[in-house]
Amino acid sequence: MGSLSFEASGAARTAVEEHVGTLVADKVASRIAAKDPTLWGPEAESEAAVRLGWVEAAELSRPLVRDILDLREALRAEGVTRIVLAGMGGSSLAPEVIANTAGVELTVLDSTDPEQVAAALAERLAETALVVASKSGSTVETDSQRRIFEHAFTEAGLDAASRIIVVTDPGSPMDAAAREAGYRAVFNADPNVGGRYSALTAFGLVPSGLAGVDIEALLDDAEEAAEILAEDAPENIALALGAALGGTSPLRDKIVIADEGSGIVGFADWAEQLIAESTGKQGTGVLPVVANAGDPETGWQAPDVLLVRLVSPTADTAPADDASQVVISGTLGSQLLLWEYATVVAGRLLGINPFDQPDVEAAKVAARGLLDARPEPQAPAFTDGAVQVRADAQLLGGADTLAGSLRALLGTLGPTGYLSVQAYLDRFGQAELAALRPQLAGLTHRPVTFGWGPRFLHSTGQFHKGGPAVGIYLQITAESAVDLPVPGRPFSLAELIAAQAAGDAQVLADHGRPVLRLHLTDRGTGVKQLRDAVARIAGEG
Repeated sequence: MGSLSFEASGAARTAVEEHVGTLVADKVASRIAAKDPTLWGPEAESEAAVRLGWVEAAELSRPLVRDILDLREALRAEGVTRIVLAGMGGSSLAPEVIANTAGVELTVLDSTDPEQVAAALAERLAETALVVASKSGSTVETDSQRRIFEHAFTEAGLDAASRIIVVTDPGSPMDAAAREAGYRAVFNADPNVGGRYSALTAFGLVPSGLAGVDIEALLDDAEEAAEILAEDAPENIALALGAALGGTSPLRDKIVIADEGSGIVGFADWAEQLIAESTGKQGTGVLPVVANAGDPETGWQAPDVLLVRLVSPTADTAPADDASQVVISGTLGSQLLLWEYATVVAGRLLGINPFDQPDVEAAKVAARGLLDARPEPQAPAFTDGAVQVRADAQLLGGADTLAGSLRALLGTLGPTGYLSVQAYLDRFGQAELAALRPQLAGLTHRPVTFGWGPRFLHSTGQFHKGGPAVGIYLQITAESAVDLPVPGRPFSLAELIAAQAAGDAQVLADHGRPVLRLHLTDRGTGVKQLRDAVARIAGEG
């Protein structure tokens, strides 16, 4: 199928054989392409009717290309060569993948961690333009990032309005405010596309195009794939992948996505949000687990785990006949569209609406409530070195050390469960924390997800609250050596990220999920202490 290839084995192949014929007979592919909102049942119909614009994004985004390239040249002529993106969820994940795959610099601000934002502020501000991407403009992270950068530009003697570019829906509050403020440019995206499906709209193209990506080639690639993915044919890879994701029986609801030299940098992080937020609801769904080649999960044959291997188009890596796995290759533009199609096909098989996110708002409401009320922080159950430990007394069971609290949490992990590690820190400055993920997977013999907060709240956060109630949660927060006030708002970034973490932990606990909260009073010492504790537990096993 053009630049795409797909092979399946084991339970994945059985699912393909079982479902693709029916999907073809029901003309699911062509009906998706025709934006038929009835595919996911009557309850989903009203939302699906205004969420299928992505199927023709490659074609409809063409007029944007010239304006983006013209602006890029104008900025470069003024010495503005660094693009910073303020965006969350699909507004940041897609452009980051697109830019990183092309090997161009794009600084992505998808955090409220003061140290991460301060580091972005400190680098080449005079050469920087800020892209602010939000469908409505009401996203608190994005609004805070915009305010901080706008203030910094002004303080540095730069014309802030000339350095800010906005991507938003037409007629949104931010659309009007940006035009009134005289910002450098306002790009409108298709309002009939949800954020996680927006990779090939202005949300994906503006920041990556300004950063230097050949976005026309990206659209060419996707448009070529669009014709094939819309065909009601047994060889349609979108139908096969959708069947593998949502049609195994019993359902393999942990999808381990491992990159084995696909050439697409960070693709699994983008797919993670797309799948988790689209399917994790009504007590069902499939949980993507982002892994690397050779990580523990890639060698398992667990009955609830499906391995998806992303390989190079030139690789000769057929799946083993006795393993339940999928092997996929393809270029970036074609893969973006393929996974969007496959995700909504999986949604049909799962019987859910792949376009809503009913449980995302709860954490936002809890965070806003904590910001408004400013309660005293919950006292720690105990402190071990540079780590304060907070958890329900029943969960801790008398533990009074960091290692003991980790053992207590892991002891609640069931045979079909998963562990979610949620780190509200600087994902660049504390990148070594991500090494905990494969260590904990090897220790527990269960899938482990790792999310940087608050970024994951716009991704797997939906699944953790709306999907199967089998997860356990390790939340990591930290003191910051710096803080940044948010101009025009009665809180700082340190206060905001603390409220976001506490609010999400509260919502998870309200859902009856086991949550262990670790607060590092010193980042360097605390990270080392945590890693040592995990290594010690692993050594005991």
